[in-house]
Amino acid sequence: MITFFLSIALGILFLMLFSLYRALFGPTILDRLIGVNAIGSKTVVLLLLIGFLYERVDMFVDIALAYAFLNFVAVLAASRYFHKRKGLYEESFMD
Repeated sequence: MITFFLSIALGILFLMLFSLYRALFGPTILDRLIGVNAIGSKTVVLLLLIGFLYERVDMFVDIALAYAFLNFVAVLAASRYFHKRKGLYEESFMD
């Protein structure tokens, strides 16, 4: 069972590379925010898998919930900031 959880965790880490690419090289700020949010969501799943691997799911569920809440608030605050700045749908200035 440990090899199953470990292989799933490695698969999720591999999929996080695609979200990291979108977060770094996204053409718009909205694409970058979605990439960062996807990385945060996958990190929550990874925390739960680590909890299963260490057989301490009760502790890692609390950590995962706190991280999910912080990720949600951070992406919400960043999207509100860029929406007020009217730069949410424009191309990024880093290109």
